[in-house]
Amino acid sequence: MIKRLLAAFVGALVAAFVFVAPASAASLQEITGFGTNPTNLRMHLYVPDRLPTAPALLVAVHYCTGTGPAFYSGTEFASLADQYGFIVIYPSATRSGQCFDVSTQGALKHDGNSDPVGIVSMVRYVQQRYGTDAARTFVTGASSGGMMTNVLLGDYPDVFAAGAAYMGVPFGCFATTDGSLWNTACANGQVSKTPQAWGDLVRAAYPGYSGRRPRMQLVHGTTDTTLQYPNFGEAIKQWTNVLGVSQTPAMTDSPQSGWTRTRYGSTSAQAPVEGISVAGVGHSLPLSGMARLAITFFGLDSTTPPTTPPPTTPPPTTPPPTTPPPTAGACRVTVAVNAWNTGLTDQLTIVNTGAAAINGWSLGFALPAGQTITSGWNATYSPASGQVTARNASYNGTLAPGASTTIGFQATHTGNSAAPSGFTLNGTACSST
Repeated sequence: MIKRLLAAFVGALVAAFVFVAPASAASLQEITGFGTNPTNLRMHLYVPDRLPTAPALLVAVHYCTGTGPAFYSGTEFASLADQYGFIVIYPSATRSGQCFDVSTQGALKHDGNSDPVGIVSMVRYVQQRYGTDAARTFVTGASSGGMMTNVLLGDYPDVFAAGAAYMGVPFGCFATTDGSLWNTACANGQVSKTPQAWGDLVRAAYPGYSGRRPRMQLVHGTTDTTLQYPNFGEAIKQWTNVLGVSQTPAMTDSPQSGWTRTRYGSTSAQAPVEGISVAGVGHSLPLSGMARLAITFFGLDSTTPPTTPPPTTPPPTTPPPTTPPPTAGACRVTVAVNAWNTGLTDQLTIVNTGAAAINGWSLGFALPAGQTITSGWNATYSPASGQVTARNASYNGTLAPGASTTIGFQATHTGNSAAPSGFTLNGTACSST
């Protein structure tokens, strides 16, 4: 059965994901050391060049045989992130077949021991580093990623505000007890439960949780033979029960020819549950239109277009190339410290206050006693403590008069979370605020 699933993904699903890669100076970056990761998932991150304050965060989860970078290049989410100003995480499964675990007991509970834990670690890493709006964290995915979307909303209703699942199955439908990640009865649409029973599976994933539940958008093709169409109706039963709304649609329309959209609990674009049935389409939904529907369902298309650079960007994964010899210039450095327990992040904005351009720079500063840099972005840092020098990356080495660039780092501390001091740029003392 696994072979059947993989063949379907390679032949039909991948063929459907044909888009132009996002046109932007921003790029996909791999992040390591992001937190607890029991199943060795990989994390890739896309941060647009410009973001609003407290941006939204979207997790985009790939299909079997896929990867995060493939889902990045094969879908519109990154270009939509450029347009509306949100950050996108692309997890990658690394087990054989590259399917996500939506079957084991450890995957189907809050803070278990499988893939959902690693994905939520990615979310918390980005929330902390970029100051994202925790109330606007969303997840979407196709096939295996659609199933994972259902699982994440069940396991972590406290983390996600809404999900959009393409070609998935209800939470718990793919559960197995024999160690296999494949459930034939569920895949064939042969598992049917009452709305209450489906809802109880979700509620049992996080016993005692009484907070708000995330909204759900469900999308399925009527001729899907890999994860068959009855799963669509079962998922609607599940999420209408979880969200406490009627199974009778509040609205039905057709956003495109052959598409039937039903909304439950509200007629608004951000209804508690939305279902989209696509006639005559199998396990290869045309996600070019679907991605935008998800963004509308999440409410991300109403975000004010960003006008300022993001506070931070992912750390470069390779050393920056050699830059021209530094030239001196007057400067000002603005420092923002965000500290917690035994850690902190520092954001440093460097302004060229001189009359001449700076071509290549080195920023020197004194790190307070007890602080040690563990990672940085937009510059390279050496050494990790004491008197530190930050050298420009390949893309921010030139500062015109009046221009600025923002760099930053994460560090541990032993109780002293004060800001760095004694800034010099190419040997010239800088004022600081």
